[in-house]
This record gives sequence, C-alpha cells and structure tokens, in this order.
Amino acid sequence: MSSIGQTTRPPLQRSPLRRSLDADRLLTLACVGLPLIGLILFFAYPMVIVFLRSITVGDSYGIGNYTEVLGSAGFWRATRHSLTMGGATTVLSVFLGFIIAQGLYRCAFRGKWLVRGIIVLPLLAPSLVQALGLIFLLGRNGVISRALGVEIEIYGFWGLLIANTLYALPQAVMIIGAALVLLDARTYEAAEVMGASPWRQFRDLTLPAARFGILNAAFVCFTITITDFGNAAVIGGDYSVLATEIYSQVVGQRNFNMGAVVGIMLLLPTVISYSIERQAMKRQQAGQSTGQVAYQPSFAPLRDITMAAVSLVICAGIVAVIGIVVYASFVTLWPYNMSLSLKHYNITLAGGYSSLWMTIVVSLAAAVGGTVAVFLLGLGLRRLPQAIAQPIQILAAMPAAVPGMVLGLAYILTFNSTATPLYLLYGTAALIAIVNFYHYHTQGFLTVMTGFRQLPPALEEAAGSLGAGLGRTARDIVAPFIAPMLVSVFFFLFMRSMVTLSAVVFLTTPKLSVAAVTIMRLDDAGLTSQAAAFSTCVMAVVCVAVLSMKVTIALMGRRSKGAV
Repeated sequence: MSSIGQTTRPPLQRSPLRRSLDADRLLTLACVGLPLIGLILFFAYPMVIVFLRSITVGDSYGIGNYTEVLGSAGFWRATRHSLTMGGATTVLSVFLGFIIAQGLYRCAFRGKWLVRGIIVLPLLAPSLVQALGLIFLLGRNGVISRALGVEIEIYGFWGLLIANTLYALPQAVMIIGAALVLLDARTYEAAEVMGASPWRQFRDLTLPAARFGILNAAFVCFTITITDFGNAAVIGGDYSVLATEIYSQVVGQRNFNMGAVVGIMLLLPTVISYSIERQAMKRQQAGQSTGQVAYQPSFAPLRDITMAAVSLVICAGIVAVIGIVVYASFVTLWPYNMSLSLKHYNITLAGGYSSLWMTIVVSLAAAVGGTVAVFLLGLGLRRLPQAIAQPIQILAAMPAAVPGMVLGLAYILTFNSTATPLYLLYGTAALIAIVNFYHYHTQGFLTVMTGFRQLPPALEEAAGSLGAGLGRTARDIVAPFIAPMLVSVFFFLFMRSMVTLSAVVFLTTPKLSVAAVTIMRLDDAGLTSQAAAFSTCVMAVVCVAVLSMKVTIALMGRRSKGAV
C-alpha cells in the first residue's frame, strides 16, 4: 500500500570527510595488520615451534633433551670453541677496525676512497669465500705455502680466526667510523688552544667519545662470529663450533629435537649480545648533540703515513684473500697447471647454474616483498597510538637477535609438518625468499623508520588539510621523500639474500638449491676451483647490484635537486 501524504526521508549519507576517515582507518589497519601477520606466522610462530621441539621428549614435554645435551662433552667443547673464537675474533676485528676507522675519519692521506671500497668487499661474497681464499693462499697447495716451502696447517682455530676476522671487519669499521665522524671539531680546537698533545687528545677526547661505538662494534662482531656457519664449515676442520654442531645434529644425525636444543643454546648468547648492543647504540645516540662541526684533519706526516700504511696492509690482505678466489677460478689445474682457462665455469655438478638463477629470483622476491612490507608497516605505525605501536616495533626489531642458523632450523621444523597448511610452502622458492627477508627484517625496518623520522610533519599536515587521505599522502608525499631509503633497503635485501648461507642451508632440496649452498657442496666434493668459479659469479652479480644502487641513488639526488 502506498502511504499518501506521508513524508519520505532521504537516506542518510556520510560526509566525504567521514568516508575519508573510515578509509584511512581501514588502510592503516591493512598497513599494520598484513606485515604483523607475516611477523607472527614467519617469525614468532617458528621460534615457538623451535622451543617446543627442544622440550619434546617422546609424546610429552620435559627437559630430557637439555639434560642429554648439557651432559655431552661434544656440546661443551663446541660451546667453548664458539666463545673462544667469538672473543678472539671480536678483539682482533675491533682493534683493526678502529685503526682503519681512525685513519679514514681522523687522519689526512690520499686514497681513502680505495680503502672504503676494499673494506666492504667481504660483504659482497658468501662468508665461506674468505675460507676458500685462505685455502688457496695458505693451504697445503696454497700460493704462500708453496713459495715458502713450508706446510701450514690452516684448518682449525687459526684459519677460522683469520676468516671470521675478515668477515666481521667491515662491520667494525662502519660502526666505529659512524661514532668517530660525529665528534665535534670545536672540542679538539679548544684542546689545542689549551696545549693538549695529540696523544692527550686521543686519550681524553677520542676514546671516551667513541666508547659506545666500540662497544657496539664489539657485540656485533661477536654475534656475527658465533653464529657464522660458512667459514666454520669450510676451514674449521676439527674445531667444532655451535653452528656446525646444529648442522651435524639436523643433517648428519636427523636429530631435530637435539638440533632445536643446540639452537636455543646458541640463541642465548646472541640475544644477550644483541640486547647489550642495542643499549650501547641508544647511549651513543643519546650522547650526540646537534650542530656539530665536522672535523677536518690536517696532515701530520708521522701519524698519517703510519695509519695509511697499516690500513693499506689490511686492505691488501682482503684483496689477496678474495682476489685469489677469482684468480683460482680461471686456473686450469691448481696448483700444477697455472695456465688460464674457463673450464671451471662449465659447472655440471650440484645442479649447474640453475641455483644461481634461482638465487637471483629469490633475492628479487625477498627485496621487492620485503621493501613493500617494511614500508607499509612503518606507514601504519605512524598512525597508531604509542601504546599499541611500541610492542609491534619491538617485535619487528627482534629478528636481528636470532641467528640465521636458528631461524632456518625453525623453518624446517615448522613448515615440514603436515599438521599445518603452511606445509604447502615447504620446498618452494617462496619459503626461501621469506626466510631471507625475515632474517634481515630488522635492518630493513630500522632503515625505513629512520627515513620516516626525517619526514617533516608539516608535509603530512599540509596534505591532510588539502583533503588528501592516507593512501594519496603515502603515494605523493611519503614515498618520494623516503625513496632513497627504500632503494637502499631493496638492494640491501637483494645483496644479503644473494650471499646468505646459514638461514637457507636447511631449506634446500635436491630440486631446489641456492648459490651459497651450491658453493659449499662443490667444496665438499673436492671441486674447489669450481666452487671458486661459482663464488666469482655470485660476487659479480652482487657488484652489479652495488653499482646499480649507487647509480639509482645518484640519479634520484640529481632529480630532486633539479626539482628544487
């Protein structure tokens, strides 16, 4: 029936502002929710599984596995070796790193660009490349061993110490250098006016100001060393460490529960070291003042020539270790026929070059997906109350405290079980890309958050006053401003995914492998020259990525200057 004479009210319509606010809330929820689900599924959940497997005894829970491991002489031997190696490598890396950083930022000599370029070379190769280079130099058929006519026992403690030091040295130089570059020149000018000698300035000004940077570098180097698997697997010999103990339990003995126990035990010193390192970093940042005057060192012959010579000697060692790997890849039959040949690049074993192409694809996926994920998470966290954002930020920073070996073990325990639908990911390239991303999630997240902190709030406020929602603000304001950070995160994730070994060594299958694992298998098979050839290919890809990053950032800088 029609109701004649009754007034019909028009349907209520929400204002454009209300619709915009609702859309912003949904977008914020998506920006935070999707990366958070990823963190829970692919980081927190696997770590819980590792812990549960470590206390699984038969069909019940208990501490029997821990009792067995703690009662094993092999475990305590590996623990003692790991702590000794970690401590020795840390002392040596920080000492040499401080010398190079002091030369780069507090001395005046030519060729600093060369030192800066060489010092990062170990980061462009899988960790086991340092071990391969030492074998070609100092092994039984090494160049130096044959030249001197002596047989050097490079396998074991001393070889592993040199390899780990070369691998950790770039981190020490960068961290200590970041502390030294922030020292205020005005303080040193005042000290000179008061008649303080250069040694007095170094003792009373430089060392106290750089102490948190040195402490930070020490804990980073310790963490890198105690969790590294590649060098220990190639040159460690009988010198067992916790990383190789985990590999032995899981791959050699198929004892996953015991491997989980050793993984938890390896996690403890790493978490402690990471916690102290973060506190040192906060102290260092809190001690920084605004408006520093950059220090411009004047040439002092005795000091600068000495520092330049020591820095170049260290760099020569790095070039020799990595360069000999490249050279050996072209030698026909090391060390008997030193004529050059490309025969070792005709790799037919271990899947040939398929693992290299797969690694490139996996690394691209990890870089693209990871960059998008950390950008969305950082964007959403800016719109959340601090009480909610803080726990999420803590969770996002936690992966850095988990060694790659433990994370890889967590993945095989979690995704190799048919009890969960996530089993469908096991044995796929997607899972390797995911573990690579979450292995380096913290570094990417913190880099993006640094970019967000540099974003002037006035830009977002102006966009909001003009009616732009979160999506348009992110596209037109936020993303262009922090684009250099996003480019850095993309290439960082790509390069680290190309060379990582410990996080993926458990996840490869006969049909699916990655470059670092192929290098290890070639070396295990005695095909050291082919391992060198494959390492050279990986380093070439990473070097192209580094050059691409520099060119991209340079072009972005020119474009932004042109726009201004």
